[in-house]
Amino acid sequence: MEEVERLRYKAYKAHGALSLAPGGLLDDVDFDSHAYVFGLYYYGELISTIRIHYVTPEHRISRSGEAFPEAMNELLDAGLTLIDPARFAADPELTSDLPWVPYLTLRPAIVAAAYFRADRVIQSVRPPHAAFYKRVFYADTIVPGRLAESYGVDVTLMATNVIEVGRKLLTRYPFFISSASEQRMMFSRNPNDTLPPLTIIPTARFVPPGELGTDLPL
Repeated sequence: MEEVERLRYKAYKAHGALSLAPGGLLDDVDFDSHAYVFGLYYYGELISTIRIHYVTPEHRISRSGEAFPEAMNELLDAGLTLIDPARFAADPELTSDLPWVPYLTLRPAIVAAAYFRADRVIQSVRPPHAAFYKRVFYADTIVPGRLAESYGVDVTLMATNVIEVGRKLLTRYPFFISSASEQRMMFSRNPNDTLPPLTIIPTARFVPPGELGTDLPL
């Protein structure tokens, strides 16, 4: 987690986004029972990280919930379950040469949606990036760009209806596909399962060359 904290600081500082973490770059939510922190390693070096929240009507802790409480509560009050990615950070010295890094860093959100059978994947993004999430993740805008106090910048709240577009998404981007065993390794906290591995080789590793896109905004 100290490595994750250092990478968050490096990435946020490079993009002038340290204001997005006013409470610190490592917080109690990182250790919440419904939060999962992942790191992407390249030749043994941590190059990106993301935190995945599994949000339910009974457990509402999430980053987007802080920024858009009314909209998030409306979804949860309707009985929906949500996957909310947060704390995305990638090494600014490497991402320009490795355009697939953001895709694989976001991949756990899609794997989580499959494992938990979630209804929506949430995206809290800056307005200039909204078009990408609409195009790639078929995301709908829930709240147009506005100043989010918890972020300190304008943010748009979007959501992918994975029930409706999941098959289309996986057909278009097969590297998001995951096996049931990989899903369990990443997200199961059942004490009857085997101990969680420290390293997971993703299904995406075996995608043929050329199938990763390069149009993600960094």
